[in-house]
Amino acid sequence: MARLLGSIVGTSFTRQPKHRLWICCLFLGMCLMSLSVSAKQDSLREVTDENWEEILTGEWMIEFYAPWCPACQQLQPVWKEFADWGEDMGVNIAKVDVTEQPGLSGRFIITSLPTIYHCKDGVFRKYQGARTKDDLLSFVDEQKWKAVEPVSTWFGPSSILMNLMSALFKLSMFIRHCHNYMTEHLGLPVWGSYIIFGLATLFSGLMLGLVLVFIADFVLPSRRFSSPDYYQKRQTMEQARLIQRQEDEHEADGEEDDDEDEEDEDRGRGGPWRERRGSPEGRPEPKGQGFSDEALRKRVVCSREEEEDT
Repeated sequence: MARLLGSIVGTSFTRQPKHRLWICCLFLGMCLMSLSVSAKQDSLREVTDENWEEILTGEWMIEFYAPWCPACQQLQPVWKEFADWGEDMGVNIAKVDVTEQPGLSGRFIITSLPTIYHCKDGVFRKYQGARTKDDLLSFVDEQKWKAVEPVSTWFGPSSILMNLMSALFKLSMFIRHCHNYMTEHLGLPVWGSYIIFGLATLFSGLMLGLVLVFIADFVLPSRRFSSPDYYQKRQTMEQARLIQRQEDEHEADGEEDDDEDEEDEDRGRGGPWRERRGSPEGRPEPKGQGFSDEALRKRVVCSREEEEDT
């Protein structure tokens, strides 16, 4: 190593021992400076959709920003200085680019930029204080985050609802990339891209509905169709209905025959005079109120005599 360093500086360590110690110190100083610079660069961590679960353990301060946001650009120097103190306080300082990580943007429901979250062992709190280095340091060092109400578990980044929101944001970003590719690279008009997405949405909805119907029919089949003797019972019931219908028709025919027989008997007993006799509405008189022919003739004669007298 001494000969290698000597060849680099053009001096032999064996001939000039005083310079040996000086060059070694210079080399060690350069190594320490490079290590300190790399350590400062690594103090600000980048959180992505792939490694975001690391923030669920330990204490974190996370900034959500966008490169085009002016407020985010003003906060970047302060956030880097704050990150240099993170190792001394035992806090991980991180940042998230929402333009590159749409899943995290939906998972944390980022509606304004920049947004800062504090996380302690999977419990998230939104930072609402001033955005200076001293205020950020006091928020962590004095544990002012304990006075902030944590995010509900329903809206936590690891909940099922937020997983769905993350997938929705990823899908929207994918659709946006496809739209830009078709309009910018393929030269399609904007309305042509909209028609393609509309047809794709319609077809995917039909396919999803068909799949859901199949799944529902497989998981919850109809009891009557799943019964092994369903068709046998159905055939038996149809035969019983047919027999009952035939019996009803026979009974109806028998009643009509009986009515005709009764009418014939009545006509045979009373003759034409009895047919004309009846109630004012043309209905036959009830049983028990009939008169003999002789009595009827006397009544008719008396009624005629009364009319002649009047």
